[in-house]
Amino acid sequence: MRNRANLRESSELLMRFGPTAVVALLCAVFLLVEPLRWGLVVTVPLLLLALYDFFQRQHTLWRNYPLLAHIRWIMEDLRPYARAYIVEGDLEGRPFNHQQRALVYARAKGQLDSHPFGTELDVYSDEYEWLAHSVVPNAQAPSEWRVDVGGKQCRQPYSASLLNISAMSFGSLSANAIMALNKGAAAGNFYHDTGEGGISRYHRSHGGDLVWEIGSGYFGCRTDDGSFDPDQFAQTAQDPQVKMVEIKLSQGAKPGHGGVLPGSKVTDEIAEARGVPVGTDCISPPAHSTFSTPTGMLEWAAQLRDLSGGKPVGIKLCVGKPHEVFAIMKAMRETGITVDYIVVDGAEGGTGAAPVEFSNRVGMPLREGLILVRNALVGTGLKSEVKLAAAGMVHSGAGMAMNLGLGADWCNAGRAFMFALGCVQSMKCHADTCPTGVATQDATRQRGLVPMEKAERVARFQRHTLHSFREMVVAMGLDNPWQIEPGDISERLNGAQSDSLDRLHGFLQPGALLDSPESTPYAHAWAAARAETFREAI
Repeated sequence: MRNRANLRESSELLMRFGPTAVVALLCAVFLLVEPLRWGLVVTVPLLLLALYDFFQRQHTLWRNYPLLAHIRWIMEDLRPYARAYIVEGDLEGRPFNHQQRALVYARAKGQLDSHPFGTELDVYSDEYEWLAHSVVPNAQAPSEWRVDVGGKQCRQPYSASLLNISAMSFGSLSANAIMALNKGAAAGNFYHDTGEGGISRYHRSHGGDLVWEIGSGYFGCRTDDGSFDPDQFAQTAQDPQVKMVEIKLSQGAKPGHGGVLPGSKVTDEIAEARGVPVGTDCISPPAHSTFSTPTGMLEWAAQLRDLSGGKPVGIKLCVGKPHEVFAIMKAMRETGITVDYIVVDGAEGGTGAAPVEFSNRVGMPLREGLILVRNALVGTGLKSEVKLAAAGMVHSGAGMAMNLGLGADWCNAGRAFMFALGCVQSMKCHADTCPTGVATQDATRQRGLVPMEKAERVARFQRHTLHSFREMVVAMGLDNPWQIEPGDISERLNGAQSDSLDRLHGFLQPGALLDSPESTPYAHAWAAARAETFREAI
């Protein structure tokens, strides 16, 4: 037993310090044998690294396993790539699997996007859900649909495409990525949401339609102390390129969480777009300072609409507490002030950086959130005045069709358009080391992304996805996608049973919350909602 223990100890010592000893021995050999001295170019730096590892105090593994421990760090860095290209199957990988990414790449490049030999999904598992097709497809359906956004209180309504670029800020994305997205939007006649980081010079570079998102930091329309500046807002919002204004209440990946862009990352260009000093921390508070109640929010929305010259104003949120959604509905009914649209962002939405607890454990998924807001609008008789959009892992025509079947009027996509730009899901967005130049401010990495080339892919992906979406509507025998009903969508309950969504979820009839709220699944939340507060009434 003692001999075996000694052997294990010797093996451990050999593994820990063997590489260093080998490098030291090679250094000695190369130093003594003149023809081999060129080898010192390699071995001397390795020996110096080993000595540094041995004496440094920050990393335990480096100290205990000089040289060898660096292999772990290398493997950690290479892990996302090795997993994506070697380990994962077509239906594996998160948040987007290989098949989903490949679909976007193919459509962006104009390549064949057909799939051979049938589905790889297990159609008897819960991963399969389907749309009901018709034996009489409607080949006469229009080639394209658009949706008019803007209610009676809006003087400049906007005709929106059914697939647009979701909110992604300059600073989170690179300058080249923003230029490519905007040029693609201009070419394809769809809109480009600015994200809450303000309107940069790169958003303006190609004249693509913009939706200006206003977050709690009021970037681009703020005073020196971070308050909302109506004069700055009016000056920018009345620009013809800005088509709509969007109040960001929360986002799917980190609902209820603010953010800080460290001063070291606040460059001249970012400071210009956000209206903040160069080199100072750029803070987005968790909550808005312009309002604290549903009524106050609507009054501010009305002010923004007036200051913009009557353009549509909407809100974006990831649903959290249902009674807060109903409070907004009650406030619209009581004040007569309506927002022009609501964007529901699902908890599966993405961001460049978020605490993992928020990404994994906060926020309602898109499907449930979309159904709840749809029911809130329909149940209060507001659906005809307030349009509804869906965002959260949208990347295909089938996904768009399902969202419209649940009440959406159009869809927004973020990461799918990043894939169209060349993103490889390396999961480096937060580290400023994006290998494709999409989510980095590093100029040497950005140069790999050529805006003029990638803009064509952005427009092509959007166009081909809408074509696929139309084919879904045609196959269902419908005249337009707003005719898709929850009953047209089915999902599996188990390996032997399935049912349509109208039987699995409650879909309210018009006015149900006004006429008999106690008969709905939302009786408690409706009773707890008040127009004058977001807090739950007891």
